[in-house]
Amino acid sequence: MVETGLTTDDFTLADEPFQLFDQWLADAGKSEPNDPNALALATVDPDGLPNVRMVLLKGFDSQGFVFYTNFESAKGRELLSAGKAAMCFHWKSLRRQVRVRGPVEVVTDAEADAYFASRPLGSRVGAWASKQSRPLESRFALEKAAAEYGLKYALGAVPRPPYWSGFRLVPQSIEFWHDRPFRLHDRLVFTRTAGGWETTRLYP
Repeated sequence: MVETGLTTDDFTLADEPFQLFDQWLADAGKSEPNDPNALALATVDPDGLPNVRMVLLKGFDSQGFVFYTNFESAKGRELLSAGKAAMCFHWKSLRRQVRVRGPVEVVTDAEADAYFASRPLGSRVGAWASKQSRPLESRFALEKAAAEYGLKYALGAVPRPPYWSGFRLVPQSIEFWHDRPFRLHDRLVFTRTAGGWETTRLYP
């Protein structure tokens, strides 16, 4: 965790979003019972209809927020087509949320390979077995496919499927929200500019 010196009550004094996000994510790691890195990811389909689902953040730095998926899934197709997305982190135990919006880019093959290799064996096999987001005739068909790929790669490394990789959401804006009494919440938005980040406080 990067030390900012900010407390819960004065986070709106921050002048850079990523150190603050690092602090909040570390706080969530101590208080959330499950998956403090979980986020709601919103995309849009070709008809303009929004889609949202939960995914896991697998890395972040000053360039953006990284997650992984099957490119042939609904979210993969929508991200590749629209080239933009939004995220929302909600940490109920802390009464905090963070919203992120911006364009997305595909991570490098080296990044995807490194993360894929770090996954549990069953998850690597599952990436081959699952035709994500497409109709499944039965649970047995999925388990059969997983067993077949498990046998195929039983004696060697499981390679990353060519259709499986990651995206980086490059934020144009990041909003930090903290619950306050009587719904007089604190909201601070960081907006990317040519010279860095501009901050704006919002009414709740």
